[in-house]
Amino acid sequence: MELRSVEELMDLLYACRHQQALRTAALLRRSRPADKELQVAGLVRDIGQLLSPADAGARPERAAAAVGPLLGERVARLVRHHGPTSDDDLSRLREADEESRAAVFDAGVLEDWRTLLELVAARNSRLGAVD
Repeated sequence: MELRSVEELMDLLYACRHQQALRTAALLRRSRPADKELQVAGLVRDIGQLLSPADAGARPERAAAAVGPLLGERVARLVRHHGPTSDDDLSRLREADEESRAAVFDAGVLEDWRTLLELVAARNSRLGAVD
């Protein structure tokens, strides 16, 4: 599955258990406010649960393949990677994901992230047109 619009992505996010994803993205926003792609990766990485419910091992790859064309290669790489890493971005993403499991705070609503998703998608679209 390849997502073609932010609206399709939002539909998937609404179908997921998105509270943890919201907390992960909010934690990344606090620790890395300028890194929009990292925040978006924290928000979308769990869509693999819907795309591959029976095969947990395939979830990261399927999620990355779905979001890559819309949100760009960096977001796809962050979503795809699992296992140990020395990459600072991946380490921070993993830390925020783990922290979001135990954290209890109001992370807002999914709709709050639509504008950022549109911004990242538009930036990816412009860069793709140049290449």
